[in-house]
Amino acid sequence: MSSREESGKTSILREITEQGSFSPTIAIGITLLEKGRVPLYATPGAAGADLFAAIGSTITIEPGERALVPTGLKVEIPPGFEIQIRPRSGLALKFGITVLNTPGTIDADYRGEIGVILINHGPSSFVIEAGARIAQLVVTPVVQGLFFVKELSTTERGEGGFGHTGSD
Repeated sequence: MSSREESGKTSILREITEQGSFSPTIAIGITLLEKGRVPLYATPGAAGADLFAAIGSTITIEPGERALVPTGLKVEIPPGFEIQIRPRSGLALKFGITVLNTPGTIDADYRGEIGVILINHGPSSFVIEAGARIAQLVVTPVVQGLFFVKELSTTERGEGGFGHTGSD
């Protein structure tokens, strides 16, 4: 890592600290494509940073339809972490707009543009304007499992699933 990159990370971390972040931070390298914007945390205590629509013209999502919305953002996530793409609660409540594969996972080794799959569960057409906040990203640690074949132990629950414990 060059001293220029290290200096950039240091200044970003200093800026975050000065903004009053309450959470531990990790530097995430980004590349902005055309119309891309840096993800932004709306408040110092926010877990998710807003992602913006990097589009040249509006996108309309009809009820029951979905669309892949570009963000103009590529990321370099450190090993041992992932980025989860999650819905914005206001879009879900007011318009029925959500992220289809919630949470969407961006792996540490992915270097392409982040795209957000939005679906319209609402009753009306939904128009996405250029620069609109469309989703949020959450950086989270990841643990990989080491899978092996064995006879599984028994539990009181056993194979019961899908609501077997009751409706209350």
